[in-house]
Amino acid sequence: MKKATYPLLSMALLFLACNVEKKDEKTEIVLINGSSIELTDKPISINRDLIAQIDSINKYPLVISGQDTIPSQLNDMDGDQKWDELFFVANFSANEEKNLTLEWHNKAPEYPKRTGVKFGKRSAADEPVQSLTSEVMLAAEMPKKLGYQQYQTDGPMWENDKIGFRHYLDGRNAKDLFGKKTSGMSPETVGLDSSRAVVDNYHVMEDWGRDILAVGNSVGIGGYALATENELMRLGVTVDDTLNNVEKTKFNILTEGPVESVMQYSYENWKPNNERDYSVKETTAIYPGIYGYKNTVSITSLEGDENLVVGLPKIHTEKPISIIDENEKYIVLYTHDQQTYDKEWWLGMALILPKEHYLGHMEAPTTGQLSSAYLAKLHISNNSPVNYYAVAGWELSDVGFKDEAYFADYVKQLVDQLSAEVKVEIIN
Repeated sequence: MKKATYPLLSMALLFLACNVEKKDEKTEIVLINGSSIELTDKPISINRDLIAQIDSINKYPLVISGQDTIPSQLNDMDGDQKWDELFFVANFSANEEKNLTLEWHNKAPEYPKRTGVKFGKRSAADEPVQSLTSEVMLAAEMPKKLGYQQYQTDGPMWENDKIGFRHYLDGRNAKDLFGKKTSGMSPETVGLDSSRAVVDNYHVMEDWGRDILAVGNSVGIGGYALATENELMRLGVTVDDTLNNVEKTKFNILTEGPVESVMQYSYENWKPNNERDYSVKETTAIYPGIYGYKNTVSITSLEGDENLVVGLPKIHTEKPISIIDENEKYIVLYTHDQQTYDKEWWLGMALILPKEHYLGHMEAPTTGQLSSAYLAKLHISNNSPVNYYAVAGWELSDVGFKDEAYFADYVKQLVDQLSAEVKVEIIN
């Protein structure tokens, strides 16, 4: 009898041990829309530290809502090769409580691509462009000094399913605008010919859209500078200069995924004059569903008399800037006119700015290193980040944007979306 019971007891103990050791690798996520409005493509970021159940074998998360999977991604924001946040966008009805489940799998899921970044460089005028994820540019590497443009689209291009932008990494540091007519990502060959040489082919209308904004010597849409009472200090120089006022510019794509793309810039030893020397960090993020992008700027070695100024081009409009002040958190400056190339299409552009930093606005001179721009003035403290949004509505993306009231109403609704808070509860 004893010989018969031992195996049974051992099996029972083994079964019990297996069940004790087996852990539920699922994590429950509760999201609560605390606002009385519907939210569309609301970004949700969950810090890694909040998720206790992280499967060490299966590396890919699935965010499940009922029978549906919500596209998500893991972001490494500090570059330590270890993800920091789980990111996704979600839709909510007013005051909705949404219950989700986080599971881990060993196969990467495939999701529709709703954001993207393009960045390429050629090492010589006769070399083809290579796609890169990072770059270091020194002060003398200006196109006029090199004799050629080394970057695809003059620097990185980023987009979502609504709109696209590009940053002039070549020393100008202005931000340009791509109007989109389709929700898909633009071709990887934008700015390249068949031999992968740099070519300006994006000022011609294609099925996906085109470059639509004249930037000139402004800082573009959402570009920035510093201003004192007596001086306007451009970060970088103009296309006619051969030497940058930034000693070293670093660029890095932090993440590029189906629902978010994030880039980071570092400007070391920015010397706008003979007396000042700054360092700047900038992070640019884009997620789906928004006709715009988020920018974060921090500056060190401030002397205390500077304001951050953020711009909109004033090249193809004579209208005064308009202000929307209806929200507790944000104030909006916007323009609306036929302000694309050759004044061909209607375009609205807006800055969504934090009220706690807002100090008013000004106009840049009509000539000079930084000119033909409306500039929002923002308080900035040493090494303290300032966040804002740049937004654009083109009539070929949405015919309603022809109408100023329609564009203004879109921006108001977007501000309400940005202001709405979603509470995140994790049940591990």
